[in-house]
Amino acid sequence: MIDLRSDTVTKPSLAMLEAIVNAKTGDDVYGEDETVNILQGKCAKLTGKEAALFVTSGVMGNQLALKSHTQPGDEVIVESESHILNYETAAPSVISNVQLLPVKGINGVMTASDIRKYVRSKEYYFPFTRLVCLENTHNRAGGVIQPIDVIKDVSYFTKSCGIKTHLDGARIFNASVETGIPVKEYSGYFDSVSFCFSKGLGCPVGSVLCGSREFIDTARKWRKILGGGMRQAGILAAPAIYALDNNIERLKEDHEKARYFAVEIGKIDGIEILQDTVETNIVIFTSRKYSKKDFMDRLKEKGLLISSGSYDNMRAVFHLDVSFDEVSLSLEIIRSVN
Repeated sequence: MIDLRSDTVTKPSLAMLEAIVNAKTGDDVYGEDETVNILQGKCAKLTGKEAALFVTSGVMGNQLALKSHTQPGDEVIVESESHILNYETAAPSVISNVQLLPVKGINGVMTASDIRKYVRSKEYYFPFTRLVCLENTHNRAGGVIQPIDVIKDVSYFTKSCGIKTHLDGARIFNASVETGIPVKEYSGYFDSVSFCFSKGLGCPVGSVLCGSREFIDTARKWRKILGGGMRQAGILAAPAIYALDNNIERLKEDHEKARYFAVEIGKIDGIEILQDTVETNIVIFTSRKYSKKDFMDRLKEKGLLISSGSYDNMRAVFHLDVSFDEVSLSLEIIRSVN
């Protein structure tokens, strides 16, 4: 079975498993896990932040950021197709008691001009605009990279208004290797940033949240409250260290696979690619011949798994466990089904 559902389906390599076996551990709730501490220091340095916190998932990283930046009754501006709004089970309303205000961007890109229109004035009956969140790369837009000039403009505008910013950087390394812009530069325009180890970097589990020491101290408290305090977590942090040392530059291969796939699938009658340009490792497309469910079921019967995208769209995600030969075979399967 060829699995293009997500880059979260990767299995640890033998070298990564060896790193797990050799991990030096301690009780991380006491701050005594040596491997976790090394990972957190490494991530703080990578992002240019004062501190970092190892967490179980991207959702936890984002939700800890929202909880640590806001007060109940605040409003958080997000792009209308963002992960925080669409895939995090209404957690902001449950955990932080905040209201999300979705702003429609273009291909997932929400500009400072877009945001300016939605910042609340100071009348007491409005919620307070406390936080703006961007997503880089943007999942539902097809792995779109947020332009650095847009990020700069958003940062300058929000700072002028006293509004905090958070970057959902689940796939920030995909953006970085494609543009050549360091993660540290992207992160520098935000008060906090989170990114995942369990996506393109190929780890079995884990994400990280980075920010100021005061912010991370607050996030650590809320991580504990939410049940995210892990004990000998070095066995999870070790593969993340391995991934940061070995699996970043190879992300370019995933982008090459995605672009090749997009070009070839675009030649198939009845298939429509919904991206002008495939920038990273995600391809969004639709079938004019079959319903989404029918098309996905037919592919599964032939040995190919893809995932449901937004609305009528489907999604193929390329990762280290899919070879170029398997990309070619995937195209053959799609041609035979279509």
